[in-house]
Amino acid sequence: MLKKLGVALALAVCAGAVMAADAGPPKGSLVIIGGGLRVNNAEVWEKIVALAGGKGARIAVLPTAAQTPAKEAQLTVDALNRYGARAFVVPVAPMLAGTDVRKAADDPALAEAIRKAGGAFFTGGDQARITGSLRRADGSNTAVLDALWALYRRGGVIAGTSAGAAIMSSTMFYDPPLEVMPVLKNGVADGKDVAPGLGFIGDDVFVDQHLLARGRFGRMLPAMLAKGYTLGLGIDENTAAVVGPAHDVTVIGYRGALVLDLAGATTDKSKPGFNIANARISYLDSGDRFNLATRAYAPGPGKEPVDWQYVEHRAPIFYTDILGNTAVADLLEKLVDSDLQRAVGVAFEGPDSQSPDRGFEFTFTRVPDTAAFVTNREDAYSIYRIRMDVRPVRVHQPFYTVE
Repeated sequence: MLKKLGVALALAVCAGAVMAADAGPPKGSLVIIGGGLRVNNAEVWEKIVALAGGKGARIAVLPTAAQTPAKEAQLTVDALNRYGARAFVVPVAPMLAGTDVRKAADDPALAEAIRKAGGAFFTGGDQARITGSLRRADGSNTAVLDALWALYRRGGVIAGTSAGAAIMSSTMFYDPPLEVMPVLKNGVADGKDVAPGLGFIGDDVFVDQHLLARGRFGRMLPAMLAKGYTLGLGIDENTAAVVGPAHDVTVIGYRGALVLDLAGATTDKSKPGFNIANARISYLDSGDRFNLATRAYAPGPGKEPVDWQYVEHRAPIFYTDILGNTAVADLLEKLVDSDLQRAVGVAFEGPDSQSPDRGFEFTFTRVPDTAAFVTNREDAYSIYRIRMDVRPVRVHQPFYTVE
């Protein structure tokens, strides 16, 4: 029922009306976390508190997406307070017992508390609960959502993890299949697989989360093509992308993020199946910087250009599950630490899946605008502008036989 209500609300809002009424560009920052944020990840928690105003900063915690909002809210409040904040719970959550989410989302006292805070934090869960709760039935903003925009425009920080990251773009994944392959095979449907988000990052960047752990760069591609995005930002677990008011992004935390650039990409609609040519994929390591407006990259401290005269990998690079946990980042690292120009990965499903004979080939190629950097001590890579082409392939079944 909640998802149906969320769809109705989302479809009532046209793409250009995702953001609140224009009151100038936001002066605040975003901390977009790819999910799985651990309490001991001091770098991310401390950044949120610092951007909210430092020690003693008031941060509103919205457990709107959570299945168990009271528990999630308390855990988040405790974590923020551990790092110096004075966090408080905003009880706007459809799964919160004994509350009317519609009434709470328009409560003037709650809205005023958010408006006066230095930051807000969305927990994980189901992002449809966030958009379905913070917009009215006619698609207009609730008082709480208007207060969040006021906080952000004034200079506060909006942070979110997992579902709280998905709502950052104007289009979000809404209720897609759990696995990536069905999205690649069947595309995305408005109001079901994708729907309007809250758009804090703006209208021209598509955001996704759990990126490397779940191979979700694969599902970003058809969604971006369907909705006309040329820039995608996908953040891995226990990692955050900090977005400043000048559209500058800094990656912090455990791992990294992927940037998908489709500005020069093409797709052949005359051919059956999803395909794309001449896309660019980049891996931003923790500490790296990227500007969403200029598309300029800068490696983090201690990074030096990879010396391609001294490489480790010389055998052909072929991955049989490019959508596996960290597989695409691993492949890219091997490619730039090799004497090869090209690496290949494939994606397919098992014999019991729907259309098991349909798969995809991902080709990654070093091109003149490719750049790569590494730290010798940690063997940590930053890899920018690798060409990526995807085409459908036929998988022979059975894929193997037992001898």
